[in-house]
Amino acid sequence: SDGPGAPAALDSIQPGPRMESLPEAVLIRILASIPAVDLVLACRLVCCQWKNLVDGAALWILKCQQEGLTGAESEENAENWQNFYFLSKKRKNLIRNPCGEDDLQHWGEVENGGDGWKIEELPGDFGKEFPSEEVHKYFVTSYEWCRKAQVIDLKAEGYWEELMDTTQPKIVVRDWYAGRSDAGCLYELCVKLLSENEDVLAEYKSETVDIPQDNDANWTEISHTFSNYGPGVRFVRFEHGGQDTLFWKGWYGVRVTNSSVTVEHFGSWAPSAASCG
Repeated sequence: SDGPGAPAALDSIQPGPRMESLPEAVLIRILASIPAVDLVLACRLVCCQWKNLVDGAALWILKCQQEGLTGAESEENAENWQNFYFLSKKRKNLIRNPCGEDDLQHWGEVENGGDGWKIEELPGDFGKEFPSEEVHKYFVTSYEWCRKAQVIDLKAEGYWEELMDTTQPKIVVRDWYAGRSDAGCLYELCVKLLSENEDVLAEYKSETVDIPQDNDANWTEISHTFSNYGPGVRFVRFEHGGQDTLFWKGWYGVRVTNSSVTVEHFGSWAPSAASCG
């Protein structure tokens, strides 16, 4: 309640120091604790001082150090520390369950021709080991077409709209396929970049790869890089599949594993400038 001493008590409260009065090094440490996306999309627009700090190298060098992203290699190659930070943080495989460790989980629009998809352990019957020891399983198709797909929500993965529309970072797609040495098979890959309304803005479709019977069963990588695809990309739809060409009951069709979709280059993008008026 208000009393005779209330006004004096209120008068004795002094305002704390304003953010702009803090030493720049202290302000950088405070800003470095804020999520990177918020720095770029919100903090950068507060004032000219914050804009300059977010655009400068010191803040991003500190964030890289704090998150273990520094080293001789990064210091030599990082012309733009903000881009280097995002590149390092986001360079991950956006395909979930690429090697069948979780059965068919995360794969949608599954077409189970013949006896359907099956997951097998490497190297499999009449097969070869995969080039990477980290891959232990693969998906295998049957005597009619088997297909499966994933749709990646880029915004949900941290690639915000202005970044995708202005920078148009490279989107790199990779897949691995192999036949078994005693059976022929077919393989196809189709990847689409989709808008918010799922309109197709760019597409890559491989030829139908025909692997003959009595092949060497070696694993083959197929890849494609999307660049300069224009604004509006919000989703990536990855689909692959195949079948055997002998129509043998069981799982003699193409084998696929280690699929990946990565965003690998951010260019020299800078967000819209804050007003300094």
